[in-house]
Amino acid sequence: MQDHAKKELFENVSVPRALATLAVPTIISQLINLAYNIVDAFFIGRTGNSYMMAATTLALTLTMMNVAFSNLFGIGGGSLVARLMGQKRLDEARRVSAFSVLSCLCFGVFYSVLIGLFLEPLLFFLGASAETIGYAKQYTMFVIVFSSVPSLLSLTLGHLLRNAGYSSKASFGLSGGGILNILLDPLFMFVILPRGQEVAGAAAATLLSNIAACAYLLYAYHKASDEAPLSLSRQDAAGIGRRNLREFFAVGVPSAILTGLFDVANICVNILASAHSDYVLAAMGIVMKVERIPNGINVGICQGMMPLVAYNYASGDRERMRTVIRTARWAGLLISAGGILMLELLAVPAVRLFLSTAGGDAAGAMLTVTFAARFLRVRCLASPVQFLNYNSSYCMQAMGNGKFTMLHAAVRELGVYIPLMFLLDRLLGEIGLAWALPVGEGISAVFALLLVAAALRGKKERS
Repeated sequence: MQDHAKKELFENVSVPRALATLAVPTIISQLINLAYNIVDAFFIGRTGNSYMMAATTLALTLTMMNVAFSNLFGIGGGSLVARLMGQKRLDEARRVSAFSVLSCLCFGVFYSVLIGLFLEPLLFFLGASAETIGYAKQYTMFVIVFSSVPSLLSLTLGHLLRNAGYSSKASFGLSGGGILNILLDPLFMFVILPRGQEVAGAAAATLLSNIAACAYLLYAYHKASDEAPLSLSRQDAAGIGRRNLREFFAVGVPSAILTGLFDVANICVNILASAHSDYVLAAMGIVMKVERIPNGINVGICQGMMPLVAYNYASGDRERMRTVIRTARWAGLLISAGGILMLELLAVPAVRLFLSTAGGDAAGAMLTVTFAARFLRVRCLASPVQFLNYNSSYCMQAMGNGKFTMLHAAVRELGVYIPLMFLLDRLLGEIGLAWALPVGEGISAVFALLLVAAALRGKKERS
């Protein structure tokens, strides 16, 4: 009965309703999951300490690498699972899912050890100063070194559940971790640990939240495996087969590179911002957190869209696939327009949520808020074209077109955004660093739409 309902959702339910069924829980999960970093920043901002805020900004780039690696296993495996389901090759889908989870576990251990060995020089490379290095080490030790395994597993399990049609279970697990983080942050920061240890308290709360989310998602994944082609068996993982292994990496590697290059761009932003001052770095960190709210909604739409595109691509229903893409595209553009209006009107109140000017270094906090409001009003203009880039990338991943996904990622970050960042920063100063985002994303969006059109034409010709 459950399998029939999933088949109906993918094949026959009206596109707006099917997209809403998969995307709404994912959007909610994205928004609540933002709490992992946003809530930390919010409570750290109550101290009025710009150095603490700058330190968590540095750690955010390493946190984003967790997302990149989870895309390798979660999107690479999840997209393939959805396509195999569309082709009714359920035993192969089961083997792919097992390979995704167990490979993610092994890689998470390796990544944690590697970061732990080179933590301090890495943080200085990312832009840490003598004032921020202590806080950055505290935060990164808990959130990356100790937490990478549960964090990577949670994200990977979420992708696999979502692509198998269990979007609500995935969203509940990831959202539950975010809610727990909201509850634990003030407890650890202001009650359990002494004054001055707020960064360590926020990081410890995030670690415990990640562990709890991972435990639930493992349970949900195990239960779903009774009905869906999902597995944790080492025997299944070992039997994945060369063809599926190639298809796994054909999507997973470009997806990881896409997010990894996005993180490289953020590293460049941090290095350039810290060259101006720690206040500019802290301000840019606040902006990156605020702008993730509309971006999180748009990524949720794309993640909800992806299983529908992948399934109908594999089953040959090209008209339904195109309707899904168009519907998702219009929804994202409308949300982006609303996000611009909101952030332009509420830029100052939005950034003040993340840094108090009433205590600590009030003068430094005021300067940080001023920078952040200016940057936010510029960078929020990127939202519509940024969504078109997300939408195009997820479409190409869903169709298994790793070559176009990787080409888009390379052009978007290495060919356009990062060079513009250095050029405009040199010409216009720190405000040029902010303008690089909308200009770069606009150029990349045109290229992305051309790639999707070419991918769809290629599919039509092959058919």
